[in-house]
Amino acid sequence: MGEFDGKVALVTGGASGIGAATVALLRDRGASVASFDLRESGASGVLDVTGDTTTSADVDAGVARVESELGPLDVLVCCAGTAGDSLHTVDVSDEEWRRVFALNNDGVFFFNRAAARVMAPRGSGRIVNVASIAGKEGNPMAAAYSASKAAVIGMTKSIGKDLATTGVLVNCVAPAVIATPILEQMSQEHIDYMVARVPMGRMGQSEEVAELIAFLASERMTFSTGATFDISGGRAVF
Repeated sequence: MGEFDGKVALVTGGASGIGAATVALLRDRGASVASFDLRESGASGVLDVTGDTTTSADVDAGVARVESELGPLDVLVCCAGTAGDSLHTVDVSDEEWRRVFALNNDGVFFFNRAAARVMAPRGSGRIVNVASIAGKEGNPMAAAYSASKAAVIGMTKSIGKDLATTGVLVNCVAPAVIATPILEQMSQEHIDYMVARVPMGRMGQSEEVAELIAFLASERMTFSTGATFDISGGRAVF
């Protein structure tokens, strides 16, 4: 028997990185899993739902399709996002600022709202949002990214409290630098800065983050909501 037998899970950004690792882990532990992304995940036994997280109509349609084809939604994991371009603050354009916030905040809110609408009336559910250590500490050359991930943390606190008596628990994870394709969007200077601040001296792996996400998405998590859980190799310890 798998820990997620009988559960239905939806993972955004499920085609790569932390999202793909989470899709695989939840599937292997018994969940019926859907991946929502701009492209198909290619994962065996997974329902691929293609769409744009920044468009609320796509988000609502995606949740409706998952419920229609897999059953009532039990778990939402929001991994979709962007690192943004590695730019000094004076070089960040209006368009870049808005693009990063649309991907990292609008999409997370739209999915949290859609999930809450179906989970809360049933009295149960788990939502896990992927933030970043940059949202707590800020990284140079990443004003938009750092601010958008701080907003994910704040959003999680608010929604978690808003749903606290419904049976739906909402938490987020704050990884330090993780070896995923998102690093291709960053300069080497930016990457070196992040790795140098990890006391364990290495990048994290997607599978390590997925393990923490799975715990927060499980029935073992019963008395935490609105919280941020660090997974940073020692960079953040409080």
